[in-house]
Amino acid sequence: MRPGARNLITDVAGLRVGNASDAKIKTGSTVLVGDKPFVAGVHVMGGAPGTRETDLLAPDKTVQEVDALVLSGGSAFGLDAASGVADALRAAGRGFFVGPVNVPIVPGAILFDLINGGDKDWGENPYKALGRAAYEAAREDFSLGSEGAGTGALTADLKGGLGSASLVLDNGVTVGALVAANPVGGVVGPLGQFWASPWEFDGEFGARGPVTGFDPGETPVTKLTPRTATTIAIVATDAALTQAQATRMATAAHDGMARAIHPSHTPHDGDLVFAAATGTRALASPDIDLMHIGHAAATCLARAIARAVYTASAQPGDVMPTWAARFGGD
Repeated sequence: MRPGARNLITDVAGLRVGNASDAKIKTGSTVLVGDKPFVAGVHVMGGAPGTRETDLLAPDKTVQEVDALVLSGGSAFGLDAASGVADALRAAGRGFFVGPVNVPIVPGAILFDLINGGDKDWGENPYKALGRAAYEAAREDFSLGSEGAGTGALTADLKGGLGSASLVLDNGVTVGALVAANPVGGVVGPLGQFWASPWEFDGEFGARGPVTGFDPGETPVTKLTPRTATTIAIVATDAALTQAQATRMATAAHDGMARAIHPSHTPHDGDLVFAAATGTRALASPDIDLMHIGHAAATCLARAIARAVYTASAQPGDVMPTWAARFGGD
């Protein structure tokens, strides 16, 4: 396996990502949209999720495909970002048609970024407009770090951010991940190496090597206010998966969170992974191929989390330093 040409989730052909941010509020939204509807699944392992339209992603439900997936800051307020995306999709003639009416299917998830130094004294919920702006910005190339849903993200001791990574398997299947990393836990050891380092390709997050200088018996570093967290992600592939198989891909991808975040899946995180499958590449050996796709999804997600923190940028009013400010000069 090797990273795709962009090392982004959009190496999966037919997918685009858009970001929208508000620097004053220190928040934003991110959308993944396909050229056409795609199969989607979801798996939640955190104890405090915030979601929209996730029940319909169960394999036994009527609707098997979605038009877009949304990741957003803003806690419960951020769920409104998906409404802005739905409005834009409807205007474009996209959606699930019921007679003459088209209803865009837009599941979403949120993270908590309301205590990060930004001005949250808004008069009207800003997330619907952010969602629509993210949709309108969707393209194959997009920025990482303090962008979109990762704009105001924080880890235990550093700024979080938006990350992405991809892999092309030996059989030609492409897998990618997109994540807004805002965990209770940390993503680096005491000397700045990333927990995800064993899965790093080509120095994509600094080539610092494995974590050293830590005592495995010590209590891990976590946020002082733990209810201000959540890591939300999307893993995607061009493989032809059923909704049940996509759900299994999302489940396997959670291994990537566990590799990259210490600790992960806590009672105060709403850790969630969506899966998207565009279906353009048939599987020659479904059982074996699905196992490899799940492994690749976990690997991509671990790398994407590290890249999110590695690429975060300093902004006025920050309450935590970036990785570059604390460790980049070593």
